[in-house]
Amino acid sequence: MWVLVIVAALLVGALLGFGLGRGTGQAAPHAQPTASGPTASVDASTPPSVSAAPPALEPVEPVPSTPQAAEPADATALARERLDRLAIVDGHSDLPYDRARFGQAWADVDRNGCDTRNDVLGQDLLDPVFKEGTNDCKVRSGTLIDPYDGRRVEFASGGETSILVQIDHVVALGWAWRHGADAWTDERRTQFANDPVNLAAASQETNQEKSASGPSTWLPAVPELRCLYVENWIEALDAYALGVNAADRSAAEAVLEAC
Repeated sequence: MWVLVIVAALLVGALLGFGLGRGTGQAAPHAQPTASGPTASVDASTPPSVSAAPPALEPVEPVPSTPQAAEPADATALARERLDRLAIVDGHSDLPYDRARFGQAWADVDRNGCDTRNDVLGQDLLDPVFKEGTNDCKVRSGTLIDPYDGRRVEFASGGETSILVQIDHVVALGWAWRHGADAWTDERRTQFANDPVNLAAASQETNQEKSASGPSTWLPAVPELRCLYVENWIEALDAYALGVNAADRSAAEAVLEAC
């Protein structure tokens, strides 16, 4: 019985020594024989101690990557970026505005065989019907959802009906003239006047009401449509590096804040 007690004690001591050695990072010292008596031996049938599991690895901190320019989250964020890089100007020109300086109205600047007005009608109208033999150019009819008030307007080509759907310059030509276009070449002005980025089919009523205004003096009557209008307005300014006056800039920023 005592033999079993001694063996058990030795086993406990060995295990404790192993644990202490693990804690200090050093191997546990071997028991030395004493002069008072023989060293007890452990029976060969004693099972070996279980090896300790390796210590857990410390988490490795990720290596930071090279910073990349953040991409805009949406159209509103992109519009803010574009607005921020526009030059502030006073919106005044010493030269009187002349529509003729922007070239022939609805010229075929993209040389696709179709004038700009019909290009825009074919793009913006729902279910456009084209005149036969015009290679899908001349629009005979279609349905407009006005981008500024959301109303439905039925379009039918004709001497008294075509005027009901007009092509709006998102950035009005007169406004552009006072914010940098007066210094352009005639060719650049013609390009601007016929560029789809600055054009939208609109009803006669909203197009006439908007006239040559900027956001500080005119906005779509329907609040939900103001974000898209201002985003498109800024896109056209940025595409042609036009300036913006302080009042219109402030109005555009206020609209974007609510988007």
